[in-house]
Amino acid sequence: MKFIAGTLLAAGLILPTTTAIAADSYGGGAHAWSPAAGGDSGKIAIKDNSNDGDPAKAEYFRTASPDTKRTLWNHSGPGTTVYSGDGSRIYKFKACDENDGTPDDCASTWTIP
Repeated sequence: MKFIAGTLLAAGLILPTTTAIAADSYGGGAHAWSPAAGGDSGKIAIKDNSNDGDPAKAEYFRTASPDTKRTLWNHSGPGTTVYSGDGSRIYKFKACDENDGTPDDCASTWTIP
């Protein structure tokens, strides 16, 4: 009985899991992460954590169109989260707090999930 339990425990440690761990990006009051919505590597989320009246956005690239920068806007207000539709894998992204008339507060580097 101990041999079977030990074998099952060891097998559980070796097998990979299907749930991906999300990578995070912060810029100003914005928080973006991917994979989002159940570990789907084709989805990204953006949360507005500031009460400054400006929207938050996630700028990101997908593997199917690697030269096209996409933007997911969150115009829903402070404390809310917006999710992208599903698509090809997101391979880099950054969070930004949009500022009218001045440069946006964006993460200083691209995050690789």
